[in-house]
Amino acid sequence: MNKIGFDNKKYLEMQSAKILERISAFGDKLYLEFGGKLFDDNHASRVLPGFEPDSKIKMLSQLKDKAEILISINAHHIQKNKTRSDLGITYDTEVLRLIDIFRSKGFYIGSVVLTCFEYQPSAVAFERKLESLGIKVYKHYPIEGYPSEVEKIVSDEGYGRNEYVVTTRPLVVVTAPGPGSGKMATCLSQLYHEYKRGVKAGYAKYETFPVWNLPLNHPVNIAYEAATADLNDMNMIDPFHMEAYGKATVNYNRDVEIFPVLSAMMTKIMGTSIYKSPTDMGVNMAGNCIVDDEVVCEASKQEIIRRYFSAMLEVKRDNAPKEVVSKIELLMRKLGISTSDRKVVKAANEKEEITELPACAIELNDGRIVVGKTGDLLGSSASALLNALKALGEIDRSIDLISSTVIEPVQKLKVGHMGSINPRLHTDEVLICLAVSAATNPTAKFAMEQLSKLKGAQLHSSVVLSHVDSKTFKKLGIDVTCEPKRQTEKLYNAN
Repeated sequence: MNKIGFDNKKYLEMQSAKILERISAFGDKLYLEFGGKLFDDNHASRVLPGFEPDSKIKMLSQLKDKAEILISINAHHIQKNKTRSDLGITYDTEVLRLIDIFRSKGFYIGSVVLTCFEYQPSAVAFERKLESLGIKVYKHYPIEGYPSEVEKIVSDEGYGRNEYVVTTRPLVVVTAPGPGSGKMATCLSQLYHEYKRGVKAGYAKYETFPVWNLPLNHPVNIAYEAATADLNDMNMIDPFHMEAYGKATVNYNRDVEIFPVLSAMMTKIMGTSIYKSPTDMGVNMAGNCIVDDEVVCEASKQEIIRRYFSAMLEVKRDNAPKEVVSKIELLMRKLGISTSDRKVVKAANEKEEITELPACAIELNDGRIVVGKTGDLLGSSASALLNALKALGEIDRSIDLISSTVIEPVQKLKVGHMGSINPRLHTDEVLICLAVSAATNPTAKFAMEQLSKLKGAQLHSSVVLSHVDSKTFKKLGIDVTCEPKRQTEKLYNAN
């Protein structure tokens, strides 16, 4: 069974209370910059076992009556069709998805802010689309000298040029489809306009990582560095907090670097700033809810290894520089870990050595490892998946869950009519065949019932997984890694 290292219930209670406390510290209104993912925060759930992926939205749900959602999106990102890599959708489409999810959970969506707006054609078209859907849109413009020229920024020629976003609730949650969307600038622009209107408003930041009250080299914080290696983020001791309070807390370089400017802006807007350090700005209570440090440390080490394999793959695909891999290698050496600490790596690679064909290994949540090899009917991913279901249901390995009479017509369909050159079934095709078999085969039906037990399992492939296999495993909640080598040297693979 998966071990728990994080008290999610305690987190929900402490986090909502901390935000309410921060609202009262300012008086009328709090603009809360929300970093990271509001939904599906799988990184947090992996490094803090017990943290539920939707914990942030559950926490906000406790403040639903006091909160409204403000979404920022950079107009340049719209024009460039910037894509959220984990979902494969553009940032403007992600804004629509976020609005749908927020509304489905009963949140009030105030409006959308187009930051860095310079009448980009795609941004103008998106503005029209949002307005046709009944969503209010406001525009914020580039400010020359941002963020260093404080006098100009905090003036009628700076923030004063931006459109004032009308908000109606004491907590304004400012979120975005991805990094670089201008959340902080949106918050500060609003502070400027609120104070001109006599409204006592404040700003705070909610970032889960790095965890400010864990040691600098704690595996949780190092896992965050591994996750952001492509951004070249670096954890560091907050020097401003150390100077003000004599206590070591952890922040990251970008927040530390911008703090003097941010503090100067807030002082100019509000007359004073209650914050003496970047740590002061945060409202993150995650570090107070770790109940088993050993479990959390081990989970974080495993996440770093997974990030290493992911980085290797991105370099192979020419989507990332080699320096990203080098940085994660340094982090691994710092913690004394290597790829051999991920058990499924050895199991998959050894199976490939024996068969001389691609292989997959899955570590189940009870620690057992099952392996799948490449055969005439199934790819190694599909084979490993069926073997895992057999193991979970204690079904004899010699039993065929899917008859060849079911598989062969599917193979003929793929090759004869769908243009595929690979007759072997992928994982999604195997699951469909298994579901069909379950209608008449009780054993297949029982195997299907084991699927939910795969959540949290670990998988490694000796070759790069196909997109469809990777996507299927992700939907099942399996954490996947693979060797950065292709099964075939062909430049185009149609299957």
